[in-house]
Amino acid sequence: MVATDQAIQMARQQDLDLVEVAPNADPPVARLLDYGKLRYLYSKKERESKKAQKSTELREVRFRPNIGSHDLEAKMRKVREFIGDGSKVKLTVRFRGREAVHQQLGLSVLKRVADDLKDDVRLEKPPSMEGRALSMILIPGVTRSDKAEDLADAKA
Repeated sequence: MVATDQAIQMARQQDLDLVEVAPNADPPVARLLDYGKLRYLYSKKERESKKAQKSTELREVRFRPNIGSHDLEAKMRKVREFIGDGSKVKLTVRFRGREAVHQQLGLSVLKRVADDLKDDVRLEKPPSMEGRALSMILIPGVTRSDKAEDLADAKA
């Protein structure tokens, strides 16, 4: 146990900082160390832990039941981009007024998108009506490299 004044003097001599580690202990515990380096190491560890986290966002793409083919292709490109980023994608067909009577049109739009993307995605939630909207959720599927690894594991 060293007096506070003596500890500060020791820290200055060694060109280090006196950092209180356990303030609630009796007596309080302090260490001699380079505080800037300590902060750097903590921030580096925090960045690494953020990289390891996999956050899956739910992104939504909205369609109309009578969407044009070029508009549909543009929206499908956006869906592919979201899936490529690892996000879940909620596809929604919104009905207005009397359009709600023709749910089969909205279902055909969702089916067309799902068929075009079947190699890249898996269906998490099948199409269902939610009020005046028909929606389904797609999630990123197994990638080709993962499929090759799975086949190699199955053969071995």
